[in-house]
Amino acid sequence: MTLAPYASNPARSRGREFPMENAVARGPRSAYQRDRDRIIHSIAFRRLRYKTQVFIAPDGDHYRVRLTHSLEVAQIARVIARTLGLDEDLTEALALAHDIGHPPFGHAGEEALDSALHKAGGFDHNAHCLRTLMRIDSPYCEHDGLNLTWETLEGLAKHNGPVTAPNWALSELDAAYGLELGTYASLEAQVAALSDDIAYDNHDIDDGLRAGFLDLDELLAHPFVAEHWGEVERRYPGVPRERQLAELIRSQIGFMVNDLIAETQQRLVGVGSVDEVRGADRPLGAFSPELAEAERGFKRFMYDKLYYHPEQIETARRARAVLAELYSAYSQQPVLMEESWIDTMPRHEPERSRHIADYIAGMTDRYAITCHAQIYGRTPEGLRNV
Repeated sequence: MTLAPYASNPARSRGREFPMENAVARGPRSAYQRDRDRIIHSIAFRRLRYKTQVFIAPDGDHYRVRLTHSLEVAQIARVIARTLGLDEDLTEALALAHDIGHPPFGHAGEEALDSALHKAGGFDHNAHCLRTLMRIDSPYCEHDGLNLTWETLEGLAKHNGPVTAPNWALSELDAAYGLELGTYASLEAQVAALSDDIAYDNHDIDDGLRAGFLDLDELLAHPFVAEHWGEVERRYPGVPRERQLAELIRSQIGFMVNDLIAETQQRLVGVGSVDEVRGADRPLGAFSPELAEAERGFKRFMYDKLYYHPEQIETARRARAVLAELYSAYSQQPVLMEESWIDTMPRHEPERSRHIADYIAGMTDRYAITCHAQIYGRTPEGLRNV
């Protein structure tokens, strides 16, 4: 496939923090293909199987977790990248890796670690994604981290736009391998971020209905959904409701993808290089103004009805308590941690506290629950609400 002039070209990659000089560096794969493969083969990526997407450690087999969500984001992102003439491998790598920095219990876990590190710089899942890939997950003999390309790291750091106030973790990594935080990222990164919105806007409908947290009548009456639902009913009268809802989600995803492609193509008129994408005064990957406004309204609905549902709020409170108690236990008795983490425990602050947070952040939901039970002699109740 011929890349568009504004695409990221692996042949012109800015390289890696640690140069690859041995025979492994050669072969048929492009630099971005190698990044994608390294991410897929990483321990951090495998752990997404048991990390919260919407519901904590769900008992049902059909609920999404961080891993399945990331795969869905990658599938959507590749379609958009192909249509726009972008590098599909870089786009896929960014989509697959974007949630690797999430601790157990999702945003509730992030809040707990941020509070625990309030004297040590706090915790941010996006910065921790970079920290995991560049320093913590280290399967290679020659260097720390996965040694991904500059373009992949830049895209993960800035996929939501320029970073004007990086936290300590991102600042340290930027100082070591400058990521030009003040500019926009590549279009591949912008597409991956918007694909994340498309995926969870729609797939969380499925999970929310399955859990009984979303009221079907309220959902179908919402302006963001109503028009598509009317079309589904018109086209498929008499079809079982479950199949109609699946068609609704597919229809909305297709509509959002097509809108994003059309708006982005308009914004790209006259853009001739990836440097112009980075230097633009606005994101060039975007929904149309009409869809962007409608999507924001739908997000408010989902926060009100699903993410901030009373049962979710109570479950999140219990999850924060579990991580706070784990952090307290490891701070007082580091010998409770795995041996390799004990051996590398820094002696001074704030590095010591950050090391403990790194350890906890790498846990899956179920491993955090198991560790808590081993330390405190009880299994936390009420962490599963579906």
